[in-house]
Amino acid sequence: MMDVYVIGIGPGNPEYLTDRARSAIAACPVLVGDRRMVEPYAAAGKRLVYTYKKDEIYELALSLLPDGGPMAVLVSGDVGFYSLASLIRDLPDCHIVRIPGISSLVYFAALLQTNWHDTYIVSRHGRRDSLTEAVRHHGKVFCLTGGSDTPAALCRMLCHAGLGQARVAVGYRLSYEDEHVARGTAEELAVLKEEGSLAVMMIWNDKARPWQRPVHGLPDESFIRGKAPMTKQEIRSIALSRLAPFPQAVIYDIGAGTGSCTVELALLAPAGEIFAFEIDEEVLSVLTANIDRFALSNVTVVPGNAARTLPSVADAPEYAFIGGTKGNIPAILDEIYRKNRACRIVMTAITVETLAAVTAYYAGRPDYTLDITQVMTARSRRVGSSHMMMAQNPVYIMTAAYDPVPGGERSSSCL
Repeated sequence: MMDVYVIGIGPGNPEYLTDRARSAIAACPVLVGDRRMVEPYAAAGKRLVYTYKKDEIYELALSLLPDGGPMAVLVSGDVGFYSLASLIRDLPDCHIVRIPGISSLVYFAALLQTNWHDTYIVSRHGRRDSLTEAVRHHGKVFCLTGGSDTPAALCRMLCHAGLGQARVAVGYRLSYEDEHVARGTAEELAVLKEEGSLAVMMIWNDKARPWQRPVHGLPDESFIRGKAPMTKQEIRSIALSRLAPFPQAVIYDIGAGTGSCTVELALLAPAGEIFAFEIDEEVLSVLTANIDRFALSNVTVVPGNAARTLPSVADAPEYAFIGGTKGNIPAILDEIYRKNRACRIVMTAITVETLAAVTAYYAGRPDYTLDITQVMTARSRRVGSSHMMMAQNPVYIMTAAYDPVPGGERSSSCL
């Protein structure tokens, strides 16, 4: 059995390697990792492989069996902190050994002479964690930057959300000779000149308020309407209470319309990710305007027919709200369940044809329970000195929950 060492190299400077990491690297004739990480060993007579792709690492390890190792995979920071290490496991005939390193959070906190145990962590390095909601609700936030989410771009995002006075420290090229820190408010640093991708941020918000579960059912007047369809306040409130997502959830909103449900879902899951699917090009501008109006950074708009665009979203949904399908109910539900068979789904409909299509679909799925509620509401309208109640269209609210034991007690994880 060959040893494969997954080694956290710390912030980058070899001086911050642990003795255990040095010994493992010295013992390995093959080093794998990003060029920045393995290039310092170019003169050590080792085989260097520049890749951080899981499949390529797996193929390389298998090619070295039975006696071509051991092999070391070098990863930045610590192996347990947003690391490639999480993807490297279960290699046939290989014994995987993780060697921890110094994470960028630990290093930067020490550089700033601050504690890190009270820090909320956000990653925008290949992820879409909501920075604005994190800063709004936490006194100290650490953020990994990456790609187009540069420090300046993220500071502009904070400013747009009304958080321009938050104090920010940006660390560039930590541990290297040209390491430096920029400090200021988010507003001041929003005009920073970009200095490469090796940057992290620490953000302090003295006016942070604790995270509280918001009350859903915002007034209809809260949203830009235009000519786009919108789920009304009363229906929205009931439907979202049936969905009941947790704060870190991945949620699909299919047939997003104006985005009234998209906005409320983003507020209900401030540390999650919302994917808003909408086919109508004219409606998309209203949807985007409402997302922008609430300064939401945890929403991704997916234009086009959801039956075709669903496979393009890599994140599997834990919850889905469906307000419109353009007649593609079976295809949409099949794709959602292909990604996550335990996804909790709430659908709304105003026509009996849609109701019939949904009930027919679940009639052939005994591993799901379907609950149907018809809601009829009326709103008052002033007529002279009196008030007259005006009936609204009745709406069907359908909730589908995974129940692998037909007729059995529902799993609490689906609620």
